[in-house]
Amino acid sequence: MSRCLIEVGLRGWTWHPTRVARALRARETCVLVAESQNRLAGFAIAEFGDTKTHLSLLAVKPAHQRRGIGLAIVEWLTESALTAGIRHIDVEMRANNFAARSFYEALGFAHTHYIPGYFQTVEPAIRMRRDLCTPVTRPAPGKIA
Repeated sequence: MSRCLIEVGLRGWTWHPTRVARALRARETCVLVAESQNRLAGFAIAEFGDTKTHLSLLAVKPAHQRRGIGLAIVEWLTESALTAGIRHIDVEMRANNFAARSFYEALGFAHTHYIPGYFQTVEPAIRMRRDLCTPVTRPAPGKIA
């Protein structure tokens, strides 16, 4: 899913099976899988630090988007981070991925940095952060993925 939904169009493939397997084994990494009718619908990989969580990957298959799967994943990560005493969640996305930016903005993330050449020194990224100490107004059902 990473290759088809996140890394599509980039040279090479950075989230190859070996890297994912390493993430699965790492104590500080959380890997979530969402299923629908016993089939993979989405996933996330996040690293938990002392004060922040970094959401490295989040993808939901197109047929399952806008059904609350992405929201449920981010809510689970948020609750886990709060339980661990973590204050921030950071995420990067392609600068031209306006759907992702809107999704994260609706969840209380704010733009913090523009990073030229972030993706394989070719494509810029937007870094967004959510301060977990700041309450977020809940989006209306069906308004985000």
